[in-house]
Amino acid sequence: MSAEPMPQDPVPSSHNLRPKPARAVRLWPAAVPLAVFWGSRLTVGHLDAPYFFRFLFALGSSTLLTLSLLAWWWTNRGIPWRGRLWGCLLVVGGSLIAEPCWDKSLGWFGLGIMGLPIVLTTCTLWMMVAKWRWASCSRTGSVLVAATTLACLGLIRSEGLDGDLRADVHWRWTASAEDKFLAEQADPPASSGDASVPLLRAGDWGEFRGPGREGVVRGQKIGTDWAKTPPRLIWRQRVGPAWSSMIVVDGRLFTQEQRGEQEAVVCYEARSGRCLWTHEDAARFWESVSGAGPRATPTFCDGRIYALGGTGLLNCLDAATGQPYWTRHIAADAAAQVPQWGFSGSPLLVEGLVIVFAGGEQGRSLLAYRAATGEPAWAAAVGSTSYSSPHLATLAGQRQCLMLTDDGLSAVEPLAGKLLWKAGLAWRGAPRSVQPHVIGPTQLLIGTLEGFGISLLEAGTEGGAWNVAETWASKELKPEFPDLVVHQGHAYGFDVNIFCCLDLSTGKRCWKAGRYGRGQVLLLAEQSLLLVGAETGEVVLLAANPQRHEELGRFAALDGKTWSHPVVVQHALYVRNAEEMACYELPPYSLRE
Repeated sequence: MSAEPMPQDPVPSSHNLRPKPARAVRLWPAAVPLAVFWGSRLTVGHLDAPYFFRFLFALGSSTLLTLSLLAWWWTNRGIPWRGRLWGCLLVVGGSLIAEPCWDKSLGWFGLGIMGLPIVLTTCTLWMMVAKWRWASCSRTGSVLVAATTLACLGLIRSEGLDGDLRADVHWRWTASAEDKFLAEQADPPASSGDASVPLLRAGDWGEFRGPGREGVVRGQKIGTDWAKTPPRLIWRQRVGPAWSSMIVVDGRLFTQEQRGEQEAVVCYEARSGRCLWTHEDAARFWESVSGAGPRATPTFCDGRIYALGGTGLLNCLDAATGQPYWTRHIAADAAAQVPQWGFSGSPLLVEGLVIVFAGGEQGRSLLAYRAATGEPAWAAAVGSTSYSSPHLATLAGQRQCLMLTDDGLSAVEPLAGKLLWKAGLAWRGAPRSVQPHVIGPTQLLIGTLEGFGISLLEAGTEGGAWNVAETWASKELKPEFPDLVVHQGHAYGFDVNIFCCLDLSTGKRCWKAGRYGRGQVLLLAEQSLLLVGAETGEVVLLAANPQRHEELGRFAALDGKTWSHPVVVQHALYVRNAEEMACYELPPYSLRE
């Protein structure tokens, strides 16, 4: 009986010995978020979107892009886990290593909204190319692409963003406007020129936005045929960076500047631009969107200058010499943090008190000091964030200090600090910036009170209690940090970045035209004229005409981004931005005009 042979295992063929093919790397899931990101950036850049929305969009879109590409990378089965780890270390680790070597103007903010999106885009594009052409050297190429991109970012610096969040980019080794200004400066005089005490005269501009903080020029008429007789340049010169405006009192101009590591209050001779004195403190505020320097505008009262710096230094100085009387640090007094965009509220003087917004907790957000000595007088709780300025108003026969913050609009009794009333939407951290406008005995116009838009309030008392009600709210004029003016029943200002006119009786828009960016506006009341300082540095003359947008003239007054409020005193126009300041003589008024 023969044994039946045992079955043998089949000999594996060469076909069966072939390794299993690697899963292909899918690149389209990375291409889609990249296309959406850059497409949305381009689209939003052409929309009339609010500045705060643009800012949040830039942060949010960059964060979503980074997270979506990281998710795609870590879940892509076509890449071994070691390759995924290596790629993540290459991009994220390389960015973290390179960031300290970049110019400080980019910093972590630049890394987040610009650096990582660019690095991720170039690396993804390289993978697309290498997949079809040079797969064998894709890893080496990825290292070179990422390193080159990060190195190129290290060659540039930013001088801030404009109103549409477009970066002002320069080569890193070129001199900045501040560098050029400092290189031209001689030793500043301790005091020079007329040492007499300045007196506030008719037509002078002694506080932020002029008398009553209304942005209204009274008692002056100018020529309007700028094509025939344009404004004449008197002087133009470099100035230290800041977003302060100017005040002009008794022939002297006062403003604030950053001079290297010193924060300065400076007095110039108004008609010549000659520096008369400077007061400097060892302080520097800087942030990547707006750059360096103070934000608030000095206030003049009884021969003294009151100036609030970007980090919270409040100075009381002799207006004739610049010698200090006293200094307070409002952030320390209020146990407050320096705001994201610096302390911006201009001091308000009321019967021997100087009132400033500090944003502190535990009832110390609005502070009052004795103007003579700097001693604290009172504190009130009105909100934690604001870039607006305290505003003195009279409503229903009672004088009150109005303060617009992230907690809404608050009114306090100016001598004692007692809270009278509050109105509006509480919006934690909202960067509210505009000023209230009293337009009648009991009526008040205020922007951003209910979010984006403008509201008309009716304020009165009943039985000893305040009653504040909204007459109407409109989104047809949406002011941001550009302010507005009121004239003959109409408001004129910026709906985001386009100039417009609003009927105050209805809240309806009369017209919208004139792309002047995030500029500022003054009203020349006697002639019903509007003088617009455009974001580009141009000055535009408009008719305050509710029927139509009527442009009468324009000229280039400054170069570069211009956000500071212009000033008109004694037929002279004063303009400044973070790089330069100038004085122009406005053409004389003619009866034939």
